[in-house]
Amino acid sequence: MAMLLTLAARSLQELVCRNGAGSLSLVDLPAFAIEKLQLRGINVPSSMLAGWSLQDLDTLRDRADKAGCPCLVLIEDAPLSFTAPDEGEPDGQCPALDRIKRLAEAANRLGCNALAIRCDGPDTDEAFDRTAEELKDVMPAVERLELNLLVAPHEGLTKRPERLTDLLKRIGGFRIGSLPDFGHAATSGDLVDELRKLVPYAGAVHATVEEFDRKGAHKRYDLAEGVAAIRSVGFLNTLAIDYVGKGDPVANIEAARKILQQAIDADQREA
Repeated sequence: MAMLLTLAARSLQELVCRNGAGSLSLVDLPAFAIEKLQLRGINVPSSMLAGWSLQDLDTLRDRADKAGCPCLVLIEDAPLSFTAPDEGEPDGQCPALDRIKRLAEAANRLGCNALAIRCDGPDTDEAFDRTAEELKDVMPAVERLELNLLVAPHEGLTKRPERLTDLLKRIGGFRIGSLPDFGHAATSGDLVDELRKLVPYAGAVHATVEEFDRKGAHKRYDLAEGVAAIRSVGFLNTLAIDYVGKGDPVANIEAARKILQQAIDADQREA
């Protein structure tokens, strides 16, 4: 089984506009991803679906299915707080739980296999316990839609990989996992070690791409080293190119794909 390269849709956010002002429509993105970029799936941020109807979601799913480039993960852009109930809600209900339920419905409509979130809160035992409790309570609603819930690392409570993996273990179940990314892992100073700690729990991984030097090498960290790290712990799921730089997104995504694919192919030959 080969690792598949996919696309984080926010990489092309500047080119995508549903109202026709951009050079690319979001419903055309799956076909563009597979035909132009040779990427075999898309991870969609919730912000790109703002104001969409159920019919709009169905249209995107149909176009993605026809292109052979499915929607894989719906990603909530804004970090969600589980540490303080809303006093205006009945029984002190946490509003983030309702947000997850609505996102899960949208993810299911798109045909995704996972919904990804980030947890906003301080790294304290109280915040840890409350977040674990709330997420455990919402998991049945996610599981009923045959979705996985992925937690991406974030500043504060889940910044350290040990803390995030402890949170996943506390929540428990087969449909809770992580969404590591190369960029966050690199901030630790040890890209390889950080990825090896989180990837065994990963439902998907993002290969964060920034800038390339004149020789074509990625500047801040070695993309091939990131591939070797996730493969060393047996990862064989999807690796999404997540371009966050300021240059030409298409050219930089293509450059990243070549490096990442070469690293994947080299690993397969060695295996």
